[in-house]
Amino acid sequence: MEFVIITGLSGSGKSQTVNVLEDSGFFCIDNMPPQLIPKFAEICRENGTIDKIALVTDIRGGSLFLNLQENILKLRANDVNAKVLFVSAEHDEIKRRYKETRRKHPLLDMAGGDIDKAIDAENDILTPIKQFADYFIDTTHMNTTNLREAVRNLFVEDVSDTLLISCVSFGFMHGIPAEADLVFDVRCMPNPFHVPELREYSGLDQCVQDYVMSFDVAKEMRAKMFDMIDFLLPQYITEGKSQLVIAIGCTGGRHRSVTYTEQLYAHIKEKGYKARILHRDVNKGKK
Repeated sequence: MEFVIITGLSGSGKSQTVNVLEDSGFFCIDNMPPQLIPKFAEICRENGTIDKIALVTDIRGGSLFLNLQENILKLRANDVNAKVLFVSAEHDEIKRRYKETRRKHPLLDMAGGDIDKAIDAENDILTPIKQFADYFIDTTHMNTTNLREAVRNLFVEDVSDTLLISCVSFGFMHGIPAEADLVFDVRCMPNPFHVPELREYSGLDQCVQDYVMSFDVAKEMRAKMFDMIDFLLPQYITEGKSQLVIAIGCTGGRHRSVTYTEQLYAHIKEKGYKARILHRDVNKGKK
């Protein structure tokens, strides 16, 4: 069981960090008191289906937070491979972020409303935890993309797992899928609908696929489509995108679009990406 405990300074980016891990397949919880962490780990172990866990615990827990080290040691004594990620940023950058977002620092009241004193007080409290941490990320000069890349490099073995690609076939006569990020139009390809012996079949049938792909123009279209997708997917991963919907449409969504979507799905899986497939309109209008 992979168990990641995220802590650090308020305003440093802990929530964004745990969001990256959630997109990468971790079961995530924000703002858990340290005393509950060992019990939660025990429940996850007994469940047996959760093997990647990330949680955030920080100064919002008040005096409960001061027992973090003690509870991490309990985890390790129980053979839980718990790793601590400390997220930080420089004083002036944290102050700027709070001013920009107009959020209230957890220690602001204790510091008499002085944001500088609140940041310094938290830093003093967290110094022992920082020295205890296994990993450290300073987000002072990071944008969201930089942070995602840093987190994935630490905890995601295969960055291609961070992107889920949905391959969707559809018919233009039924409307373009609203969730589509990329849309390919294959209505210009030879249409099996006009071949009487193929009309009642669909792109799920080999006879239709063989017909569509028997034309040089169809093969060239496939090659160009795959080439573009192969170029774009690493760019989307670098940018930090977690879901991508590729929609391929023909007139009715039964023959050509299904054929191309089936082949694109197989191609993407062969490349090692996480993918799923949906033929939205394949059965519409079927007698």
